[in-house]
Amino acid sequence: MTERHDLPNVDKDKLHLPDLGKLLAKQLEHKPRILLLYGSLRELSYSRLVIEESARLLQALGAEAKIFDPRGLPQPDNGDESDPKVKELRDLMIWSEGQVWCSPERHGSMTGIFKSQIDWVPLNLGGVRPTQGKTLAVMQVCGGSQSFNAVNQMRILGRWMRMMTIPNQSSVAKAFLEFDDNQRMKPSPYYNRIVDVMEELLKFTLAMRTNKDYFVDRYSERVESAEQVSLRVNKRLL
Repeated sequence: MTERHDLPNVDKDKLHLPDLGKLLAKQLEHKPRILLLYGSLRELSYSRLVIEESARLLQALGAEAKIFDPRGLPQPDNGDESDPKVKELRDLMIWSEGQVWCSPERHGSMTGIFKSQIDWVPLNLGGVRPTQGKTLAVMQVCGGSQSFNAVNQMRILGRWMRMMTIPNQSSVAKAFLEFDDNQRMKPSPYYNRIVDVMEELLKFTLAMRTNKDYFVDRYSERVESAEQVSLRVNKRLL
């Protein structure tokens, strides 16, 4: 009978055992950098108001928060990568260590405005993976009763972008009732949940930021890199 650790298909030199020593937190050199995206161009956008409130909370918790304004961003495949708004978005993606996404739920899904922002960000950008290993919090606003279609879709999208989506999330029902005349969110269980989400996002971001490279280090990529090096060496020897 074959022993359980007998793995003939595995390159044991490329198979790394978990190393707790690599998970020790390093000294923090800067505040956690959080990018916030919203999914509406309306003058009175409740997803934008939720994002603005979230940015205030993140700053109070010690983070550096930047909000991307999607106005003027061209539609994917109908614009140029040199467009200033595209460049701004991509630069912020690379700058960020964590992100907050908030979209209205429209026709049972996230809005096209929100999805277009993500569609401008490739998985690989000049040798840099702008979203891989970064933390993500997802939220949505609803015009009627509470729903979770948009946040569920954004979770799938975050996984596709190789992000670490935190467990907590927020869905604000009847969002038009949750803000005062100064466009500030009223005290409520919905508000408390957003505080919970921001706290949790920062905790995960702090845990991941100095260990991201370790967490996203993959056996398959180590094998592929070794094969590419071997091919280059063999070509030089020929």
